[in-house]
Amino acid sequence: MSNNKSSKKEKLQLDQKRLDAAKKSLDKGAVLPDVGPYREDIIKLLNDSLATELVCVLRYKRHHFTATGLESPAIASEFLIHANEEQAHADRLAQRIVQLGGEPDLNPDTLTKRSHAEYNDKLELHEMIRSNLIAERVAIEAYTQIIALIGEKDHTTRRLIEQILEQEQEHADELSDWMTRAG
Repeated sequence: MSNNKSSKKEKLQLDQKRLDAAKKSLDKGAVLPDVGPYREDIIKLLNDSLATELVCVLRYKRHHFTATGLESPAIASEFLIHANEEQAHADRLAQRIVQLGGEPDLNPDTLTKRSHAEYNDKLELHEMIRSNLIAERVAIEAYTQIIALIGEKDHTTRRLIEQILEQEQEHADELSDWMTRAG
């Protein structure tokens, strides 16, 4: 029983230390001491993810405007929806980078080099769907790895990536269905 009391007391002291630490370094905004040693690595992961999302926005937008064929109006409309959702992901990633004290890397010269997904300018509808499905699957794998790397180091960033991952999985499911219908 004494052991339980002592571990409870230690936990209470640890929590108070964390609360005291949170009251310091207010100029760092949302960055708390737990994130500190991993901050630069997390910012790099987020900037690479930001590049991926922006390349996906551009690819989806191109496909939206160039899709032709019998089923193209409905699919082109969905491409635009996906582009807007990818842009929202990019905005959330950029915001988190700033919260961590970093700078979002929006350099157009390096976007495709840093992106996990590829840009595709195909004009055939089935190829558009296929390239977007591949990109979504690559993003899913990248985000899954990022979640594992972040682990318990930064709960807020991990939750953000998990939310984005969920939407990327929905995109992949939709694209897979379109592949079946368009094929």
